[in-house]
Amino acid sequence: MTPLSSPLSQYWQTVVERLPEGFTETSLSVQAKSVLTFSDFALDSVIAHPEWLAELESASPQADEWRHYAGWLQEALAGVCDDASLMRELRFFRRRIMVRIAWAQTLSLVDDETILQQLSHLAETLIVGARDWLYAACCREWGTPCNPQGVPQPLLILGMGKLGGGELNFSSDIDLIFAWPEHGETRGGRRELDNAQFFTRLGQRLIKALDQPTMDGFVYRVDMRLRPFGDSGPLVLSFAALEDYYQEQGRDWERYAMVKARLMGDNDDAWSRELRAMLRPFVFRRYIDFSVIQSLRNMKGMIAREVRRRGLKDNIKLGAGGIREIEFIVQVFQLIRGGREPSLQSRSLLPTLDAIAALHLLPENDVAQLRVAYLFLRRLENLLQSINDEQTQTLPADDLNRARLAWGMKAENWPQLVGELTDHMANVRRVFNELIGDDEADTPQEEERSEPWREVWQDALQEDDSTPVL
Repeated sequence: MTPLSSPLSQYWQTVVERLPEGFTETSLSVQAKSVLTFSDFALDSVIAHPEWLAELESASPQADEWRHYAGWLQEALAGVCDDASLMRELRFFRRRIMVRIAWAQTLSLVDDETILQQLSHLAETLIVGARDWLYAACCREWGTPCNPQGVPQPLLILGMGKLGGGELNFSSDIDLIFAWPEHGETRGGRRELDNAQFFTRLGQRLIKALDQPTMDGFVYRVDMRLRPFGDSGPLVLSFAALEDYYQEQGRDWERYAMVKARLMGDNDDAWSRELRAMLRPFVFRRYIDFSVIQSLRNMKGMIAREVRRRGLKDNIKLGAGGIREIEFIVQVFQLIRGGREPSLQSRSLLPTLDAIAALHLLPENDVAQLRVAYLFLRRLENLLQSINDEQTQTLPADDLNRARLAWGMKAENWPQLVGELTDHMANVRRVFNELIGDDEADTPQEEERSEPWREVWQDALQEDDSTPVL
């Protein structure tokens, strides 16, 4: 393990003064010293819960422990009796596991791809656990939603974006779409509701359980704007309504968003298979679809202007050569050729990048550079966010956090890290430019048609996260 740099060794003395009772400078391992110096989030968490630190000191987090998340959460929710205690346990569980992930990530105990998997599986576990508890609670109150034949109807949840791709970052929104299979009414409750009412109420309670800030924080910020009709549409749609929408009104930007869609807690039952089969033709056309090229070219022009307007040239996610551009490069091939090439239908970026290489759609060297850049940028993003469990992609301006990131990225100092970052982003930008072409939309009408892509690209960027620091 890389020794702490001089600035971080000095900061350790500040950390020592805040150690929880029962822990001293000499009693802690070098690993604990490194993590608590790097991450204020981890330090604050173990101050509130010293038993977590003792647990981590006795046994390090393992690469495959995500397999136990569902069982651990089930145990944690066993005594939950109402929505308030559910919210408390969900927040407690997320924080505990996130500290373990931060520990493993900071010390490089597992590789960066595994960290993304753990973060994604944690989110899925919490979403599914909350949904299942609330579904049972709603059934007790209003009865079980059934179709006309009396078959119980489930709430299916599509995880979009990085959650769907199994590539969630450390501090992230989650984009969801809710659906249920068939119309009908509830049966066996104190008061009957039609299925649309039942699932709307369930969806509202689920969002509250995950999203609402309490004294214990929140679980995830939930964004429902990718659903049909966005904020103006129903919160939950039947399969029939979803199918009608995507067949009649689905747009290119919604195809782009749907590429990564994945059912949360998918147990491959009949309902899940039906929904996947219904969405696949919308996302992946049977022919080689070059029709999206002009839309993508217009979108790129809009992106370039937005990057300049918001001062995002150094934002590692949205700036030129950032994470979004790598995602965009990969998904261009999925949208154009995915219907004919099953290997391009993966929701995850790195396997799709491998498929692009195997199909010779990009030069081998370009693919290699994109892979290295992606893993570099994702590690940097996650380390940055794990300092304070904060959703940011803007590099810090202060010396302490710069020293933290340089150490976490195994660079000698901040200038070296910036140099490596600049090289990676330049490689990404070159491929991005060569793939799509002209930065400017051809006409005002084409620019207007590309406007819906803005939300997909920006991903609800906060205004205060756009200050360039390099």
